Amino acid sequence: MSYGDPALQSWALDEEQAAPIIREAVEGGITLFDTADMYSDGESERITGAVLRRMFANREEYVVATKVYYPTGEGPNNRGLSRKHLMAAIDASLTRLGTDYVDLYQIHRWDEATPIEETMTALHDIVRSGKARYIGASTMRAWQFAKAQHIAERAGETRFVAMQNRYNLVNREEEREMIPLCLDQGVGLLPYSPLARGLLAGKRGSTQSSARSSEDRRAYRDADLAIVDVVRAIADERGVAPAQIALAWLIGRPGVVAPIVGATRLEHVTDAVAATALELTEDECRRLEEPYVPHRYGEFT
Repeated sequence: MSYGDPALQSWALDEEQAAPIIREAVEGGITLFDTADMYSDGESERITGAVLRRMFANREEYVVATKVYYPTGEGPNNRGLSRKHLMAAIDASLTRLGTDYVDLYQIHRWDEATPIEETMTALHDIVRSGKARYIGASTMRAWQFAKAQHIAERAGETRFVAMQNRYNLVNREEEREMIPLCLDQGVGLLPYSPLARGLLAGKRGSTQSSARSSEDRRAYRDADLAIVDVVRAIADERGVAPAQIALAWLIGRPGVVAPIVGATRLEHVTDAVAATALELTEDECRRLEEPYVPHRYGEFT
């Protein structure tokens, strides 16, 4: 969601600005690129597809993930997870991305207005049609995810292979139910907000705060800031950037296969790549996890 139309989001990067960052990612060995149809009214998908087509000679060399649920137009048929919307949305996403298929098609949220049976059958038909290779989900209750998986299995239809959930050092609430469920079911985790909107990069409140963070009105707790202090301390001991410590911790968590890093600067990519080679000690992990205080219901970072 970092790429799009700056007229819609002041912090979004246009195609010319995004291309060098995506190139840095490609040269660093990153092959998974995640977007959504509602990011910047579809402009994120268009930019992502256009740049990746220039970077790779072979479509099979990279993985594209996109998401569906949020409004992409006026009226009730341009939102949600109904069969009507899903069938139209996948075609629109493919057109913007400039590809015949997406590797991972994810439902962005749970749709209270549509029977999950209808949604899972439509997703199965999208996979059968060749327009998506796999399906995934994002941000829901564990019981909802379990229900969807059960319905698909009972009907002999395609099951979710990935869960894109909020997970980072200052928000570990998914460790209660969703992550154990995914581990049990063999579902991969693609955590979003791995740096808690920049908080864990150690730059909140500094002169290096980004345009997006200046628009972010979320308040952080004293407990969150205590964790940031530990991240900074270990980063100083290691001689690396705080972001690398926070990402290394997340990459090392059970079930995590690909944190979704929103890169708007080249160093965001280099930190992410460097984190894959950084192995934290048990003592460092203990220090990072010790200050954590559970969130109240509905409170997120």
